[in-house]
Amino acid sequence: MRMMRMLGAIAALFVAAGAPARAAELDAGVIDAAKKEGKLSLYTSFIGNPLHPAIVKTFERKYGIAVEVYDARATEINERVRTEQTTGRFIADVFQNGQATLERLEKEQGILQPHGGLPNSANLLAAHPATATRVPSYILGYGILANTNLVKPADEPKSWTDLADVKWKGKLMSDDLRAPGGGAILFAAIQDTLGADFHRALALNNIVFSRDVGVDEKRVAAGEFPLRMPQLVSNMAQLKGLPVKFIMALEGAPYVRFDLAVLKNAPHPNAARLFINHYIGEEAQLMYANGALIPVIEGAAAKAGEAMRGIAGMKLMGTTRPETQEAYYALAKEIYK
Repeated sequence: MRMMRMLGAIAALFVAAGAPARAAELDAGVIDAAKKEGKLSLYTSFIGNPLHPAIVKTFERKYGIAVEVYDARATEINERVRTEQTTGRFIADVFQNGQATLERLEKEQGILQPHGGLPNSANLLAAHPATATRVPSYILGYGILANTNLVKPADEPKSWTDLADVKWKGKLMSDDLRAPGGGAILFAAIQDTLGADFHRALALNNIVFSRDVGVDEKRVAAGEFPLRMPQLVSNMAQLKGLPVKFIMALEGAPYVRFDLAVLKNAPHPNAARLFINHYIGEEAQLMYANGALIPVIEGAAAKAGEAMRGIAGMKLMGTTRPETQEAYYALAKEIYK
């Protein structure tokens, strides 16, 4: 209830009136060509997301095309893609990564190829259109994870600025703010909203960095740390029954939009195109919404269940941008030594 009371401002951006527009198919020639290719490979940097295998299964059942999924941290998966592209050993077909990272890699390395048009892109929210190469798939929102046995309601942080309080010194666990991933998203959102002086104050609290999200959440639940940041609201379902709660800071949620793209020289380009169109169709988008991820097509949020209603009004605070990513990595390394 606390989270629902605190979530604010932008429900209208994500909730459209009426039901989602009906899914649209690619023409029969593309579908036949995709089925002849028979398989595809998806690389994604959203580690351990249970929705990936679930959505993949709906695609495999519908089209009879096998999907191999490789998920890893952004740094690892970006290097794997770079290696494949530079050596000419093309394995991956579809690349799913944060919007800013994917846009920057496209500009710097030229690793994407046009998807050729997707019927379901007509249903995308006006604020999140597709480009010739990149297609939005969902939006993640972050907050703070608190152990309810260790953090009394009166002591709960209400704002990101509360985390600089000396009472949290040595007690904060965080995804690494100096590397791609949730930590970098938090760093960018705080930098753009609160500035470097706040980061320097926060650094005095000797934050413990770790990059194993699932394990780190359990460490907080076990009482090893009272607080963890940034915490994905979509991961809270996996922590049900444990002594933890999700806190939305007053400034809002750092967020990231994940995009899909076809990699250059993809071995199975028709299957890749069909797969991306499926991901922005009603079935997949409702699965995202019901997993507490913000969908990117018209009407999906309104049609989703309780999980989406809990975050439909989430105030988005900020995210990474291609033009500042490298500078922010350097700044984070300078501040958080």
